[in-house]
Amino acid sequence: MSLTKRINKHFQESAQLKLSLREELSLPIEAAAQAMLDCLTNDGKILACGNGGSAADAQHFAAELINRFEIERPSLAAIALTTDSSVLTSIANDYDFSQIFSKQVRGLGMHGDVLLAISTSGNSGNVVEAIHAAHEREMIVVALTGRDGGGMGKVLEPGDIHICVNANSTARIQEIHLLALHCLCDGIDYLLLGDE
Repeated sequence: MSLTKRINKHFQESAQLKLSLREELSLPIEAAAQAMLDCLTNDGKILACGNGGSAADAQHFAAELINRFEIERPSLAAIALTTDSSVLTSIANDYDFSQIFSKQVRGLGMHGDVLLAISTSGNSGNVVEAIHAAHEREMIVVALTGRDGGGMGKVLEPGDIHICVNANSTARIQEIHLLALHCLCDGIDYLLLGDE
């Protein structure tokens, strides 16, 4: 197979998977956008976490809310728990890497806040621990996972929202996670400001 054909195959697989999951994922994405808007309009904040590419997604999402997505609007309260190297390394060094997000959630999270927990496998131990901490703080969890939802899917509570990309390829799951995050940004703006 030529490189051009291989690239075309990636485009085709990505597009097909997105189209096949659009109806399945639209309802949990809508519910998550509403939950996030309710949080933000009640002086709450969104805390986001993940590892590797999911850490980048958490930062991307927080930046879109703090700054703006596609339309001008006031800043919205969001914090990526993946960005403070002093906090991350001190927790990992003094305690354990599995606590790098949960200790931040316990320190920053409040009743009514939302935790956006991202993991393509759903099995990131430190993200699972962050979910437990969010439940202790009476926060809503929006879990963005892949495959069968992994350990994250098993610890979610009835008020939580699970956006699970039922696919095996990490790259494809990440591509849909990014689309879901953009849908959340757009949904929050739409619910907040209407169709501009």
